[in-house]
Amino acid sequence: MPHAKVAPRRRSATATAAAPSSPPAAKRATPVKAAKQAKQAKATPAPTAAASPWPPVSHRERQREAKRNAVLQAAAQLFNERGFHATSLDDIAARLNVTKPTLYYYVKNKDEILLQCVSKGLTMMLEGIDASRAAGGKAIDQLMTCMQVYARIVTMDFGMCLIRVGDEQLPPESRKELRRLKSAIDQEFRRLVAEGVAEGSLQPCDPKMTAFVIAGALSWIGRWYQPDGEYTPEQVAQQCIATLCEGVLRRPGQTPVSTAEAGTAPALPARRKAAVGKAKPPARSAGA
Repeated sequence: MPHAKVAPRRRSATATAAAPSSPPAAKRATPVKAAKQAKQAKATPAPTAAASPWPPVSHRERQREAKRNAVLQAAAQLFNERGFHATSLDDIAARLNVTKPTLYYYVKNKDEILLQCVSKGLTMMLEGIDASRAAGGKAIDQLMTCMQVYARIVTMDFGMCLIRVGDEQLPPESRKELRRLKSAIDQEFRRLVAEGVAEGSLQPCDPKMTAFVIAGALSWIGRWYQPDGEYTPEQVAQQCIATLCEGVLRRPGQTPVSTAEAGTAPALPARRKAAVGKAKPPARSAGA
């Protein structure tokens, strides 16, 4: 009886695919080699990002503020030299060697420039007075220091602009704010005068009227002072303060002052001279 042929048994395709393929022994990484490869990969530095040609935001902001201050500085100088109405934005741009459209990146218009200039002058005065208060001491010492600071600032660009141009050219709201700051300075002088009278270092007087006289006399320095004139700002301040404190009348037994000596600052009493010497005026602005 013939035997039936048996078909060769085929391996299932599924089973073949599922069987894991083992890599040749020669290509299989040993533990030592794998550790060495990992160490090399770790030692390879990661690629760094390309450096940006743009400066950081904080640096750009500082640059913009410096340029904006330069615009205000140039404007204040021109306002002082020519007057507000006689100065144009073209004049300010020419002083800075830039085009007129460049200015609009930092300021809106000429009115805003004036507002910022006089605001800076007032802020400098208030900060100087606050520093004098913080230094402490008797009322007369604080008053003399405040007078020194005030007289010094009105010889600087922004302080001079505050005096020469004033706030009459500004819109009502801006004018109101600036006059509030001026009032704060006036009140400070009144307070120091009243305290000086109370402590016996000043003659009895009306603090309001005396404060007006002091601020008015020192403010007028900003009208006539010339940066290239005969006297330095320090000499101007000392002579004006000495005249305010000592007056112009000769007293019995006082040594006459010759005409040649009249141009020098009169000597102050020891205590008051020391008080003036304590004044630390702010850094002189460019062009002042």
